[in-house]
Amino acid sequence: MDAETDRENRRWVRDLAAAGPVREAACRELYPLLLRIAKSEARRRAPVLELDGPELEDIAHQAAADALMAIGERLDRFRGEARFTTWVSKFVIFNVATKMNRHFWRRHEVPYEQEDWSKIASRFDVGPEDEAQVREFAAAVSTAVEENLSERQRLVFVATVLNGMPMDVLADELGSTHNALYKVLFDARKKLRTELVASGYLPEAPAVRSA
Repeated sequence: MDAETDRENRRWVRDLAAAGPVREAACRELYPLLLRIAKSEARRRAPVLELDGPELEDIAHQAAADALMAIGERLDRFRGEARFTTWVSKFVIFNVATKMNRHFWRRHEVPYEQEDWSKIASRFDVGPEDEAQVREFAAAVSTAVEENLSERQRLVFVATVLNGMPMDVLADELGSTHNALYKVLFDARKKLRTELVASGYLPEAPAVRSA
């Protein structure tokens, strides 16, 4: 990294970590950059999520504002291995993705607890001759969920695995956190695998050889 880039990186960190007018000036300078990145990323994702107009503009502004706040809270994590402006762009892109996914799910009012086990079958890359086998497997998964998972585990599994709901959106809906729900999902998957192995629908994991 050249000396000029290093000086610029240090200036950003110093000014954003300062108090009062110095920090405010740095935020005013950084925000337009964050907003440009947010708008570009939002436009890139817009066709897939069917968003445009004022909704897209609002998401970009929210993402830039939230990214600016997150950057200020995580300045100690910047190691100076890249340009500061490159590092901060990751915060914007993450916020845009999160907000657009959340907005899409809420706008389409997809019920996260809805159970349509045919979706499990549709994810298997099989030919028509395997259709009956796939239906049988889907029924086995449904039964295993019903008989082995707690209500919380079932809700998280159905929402994220069956319906494809992003974990951050579900966390918002349930007033929980990513980490808490990932733990619930991990335990649910472990229970289901044990049951499906026992009933012959999944192979046993290969034994780990000792050194």
